[in-house]
Amino acid sequence: MKALVKSAPGPGLDLLEVPTPEPATGEVRIRVLRTGICGTDLHIDSWDPWAQATIHTPQVIGHEIAGLVDALGPGVEGLTLGELVSVEGHIVCGRCRNCRAGRRQLCPNTVGVGVNRDGGFAEFVVVPATNVWQQPADLDPDVAAIFDPFGNAVHSALAFPVLGEDVLVTGAGPIGLMAAAVVRHAGARNVVITDVSRPRLELAERMGHVTRAVDVATESLTAVVAGLGMREGFDVALEMSGAPAALQSMITAMAHGGRIALLGLPTGELPFDWVRVVTSMLTIRGIYGREMYETWYAMSVLIQAGLDISEVITHRYAAADFRAAFTAAQSGHTGKVVLDWTQL
Repeated sequence: MKALVKSAPGPGLDLLEVPTPEPATGEVRIRVLRTGICGTDLHIDSWDPWAQATIHTPQVIGHEIAGLVDALGPGVEGLTLGELVSVEGHIVCGRCRNCRAGRRQLCPNTVGVGVNRDGGFAEFVVVPATNVWQQPADLDPDVAAIFDPFGNAVHSALAFPVLGEDVLVTGAGPIGLMAAAVVRHAGARNVVITDVSRPRLELAERMGHVTRAVDVATESLTAVVAGLGMREGFDVALEMSGAPAALQSMITAMAHGGRIALLGLPTGELPFDWVRVVTSMLTIRGIYGREMYETWYAMSVLIQAGLDISEVITHRYAAADFRAAFTAAQSGHTGKVVLDWTQL
């Protein structure tokens, strides 16, 4: 089969012929239809310090996966050959305290598909059956492929109650855009999203879920709060960018007792105003991945209830054109970028 491989240390990826994997006991082989390009994949492609410390080459990458069940390993039940599925990219140990308590997203022994084991930027991928999420047959496989990042958005957006609240989202990348859609669907009053990328802010406006899409290079959050008649600031905030300045401005714009869900990963130290956090009695909660599998259930329910996230996908490429796809994703001006593995 063909697969996108980090062949050796250093920048770049290679589309190579590699052996087709066979499912072991408890595993499923999936014939990949679509994959989404994630920020993690960009780190691996560029071979930044995180990738250098994490990836062992050669490695098939990719963890945002949709495809058809192709083969079942011994002991697998409840799945049907040919059915459409998505993949949860975090494989947990099942033995630690958190796993046994049903808090699998907190497993300290998590293994990442496409990071610590071969992933789904390939014609076929093998994962544990427990990491397969069955999808309706009529779901667009492009949408099924982005259930992994959609899960990050849902996990963050629903970390705190948002019904009737004023919500700030910093970072209008794909996850931030989907999170804004979720909090609007869940009944938020004002939804403000910020970024410095004009194309992404315009996409936020086109998707129609936000009250304001704000370029923080030219407009302050203080002015936005005043313009919306919000006397006390934001009740809930979702930090999706990893930018130190975004968190600083967010803390300043929060109402007393405000709640912050922190998903964005900074590339360096992240200093901010701890005095404001204490004196405003703010709650800050770290978010990583998805709750397994409560978030997946919530995602399916949201889609069934009419939430449309398809507009967040702005670029689609044949898998053979992966280099152009990665260049587009790296630009910071796109929504979600999807690779089609039926086109090689």
